[in-house]
Amino acid sequence: MSELFGTLPDGTPVHRWTLERAGVRVRVLSYGGIVQSVEVPDRAGQTANVVLGFADLDGYLTHPGPYLGALVGRYANRIAGGRFPLEGVTYSLAQNNPPNSLHGGERGFDKRVWDVEPVEHGLRLSRVSPHGEEGFPGRLDVSATYTLDASGALCFAYEATTDAPTVVNLTNHSYFNLSGSGTAAGHELRLAASRFTPVDADLIPTGSLDDVTGTRFDFREPRKAGAGYDHNFVLDKGVTPAPVEIAELYDPASGRVLTVATTEPGIQLYTADHLDDPFAPGDGIALETQHFPDSPNRPDFPSTELRPGQTYRSETVYGFSAR
Repeated sequence: MSELFGTLPDGTPVHRWTLERAGVRVRVLSYGGIVQSVEVPDRAGQTANVVLGFADLDGYLTHPGPYLGALVGRYANRIAGGRFPLEGVTYSLAQNNPPNSLHGGERGFDKRVWDVEPVEHGLRLSRVSPHGEEGFPGRLDVSATYTLDASGALCFAYEATTDAPTVVNLTNHSYFNLSGSGTAAGHELRLAASRFTPVDADLIPTGSLDDVTGTRFDFREPRKAGAGYDHNFVLDKGVTPAPVEIAELYDPASGRVLTVATTEPGIQLYTADHLDDPFAPGDGIALETQHFPDSPNRPDFPSTELRPGQTYRSETVYGFSAR
């Protein structure tokens, strides 16, 4: 089911689609592939929205910085200096997070209107990113299929092909607050990650993969996430052909549980310390499945390169329950 959600300044209409299954209701916008809301029950059966979002289109246009619920690309996370080499050519990108490129540049996938078509229990979003868009090489044909499975889990399946060598790293940028309001600082997090990528002052990985043992980055046993995180964790499972569960977020107050399964080798934990009006720092927790930040400049990191004849595929599943 879809409805008109608003109109962009250039007159382009933006539609909102509603998915419902197994007691879960999800609303998705054609603008930015944004997940506007995810309504799930708590341990008492009371339903609330557990992701941060705006009530109208103007909210997303006025506050684009947090990337609330957005489909992020061509390259999620940061690329150092807004530059990367590929097959002997150095490509320059917008330094929209000075001095780095962040989440695809000034007008990444989060600020594009996607074509949307219904599929069984979900939606298929698609667009063509032309060669040179935001400085990235190659024409990229990309799709993202959002579905609800029989348990009410929200599944993301990404695919892309290119006509020239390029780099791709896609994710969803939802901020979760399992209580449905207030702060998420009391949520308990478990991550199947024995290492993380430490960063420099510009939040670019130093290149080392550090052991989490004895540090505040050790979430192998559940504990409060708190604040002060904007880091990539190296998942113990690595890249897998099918999603493997790697994270659990739990809100003791409501009993709601979020599980994360993915094919990706990394996950960015962001505790939203820089959220501002109408939200506050710590109001949500982002768990962005991904390849590592700055991989195009780090040959020793898992590769994000895509070449003609290859198909980029990535899957992530967010499951919901209560206890």
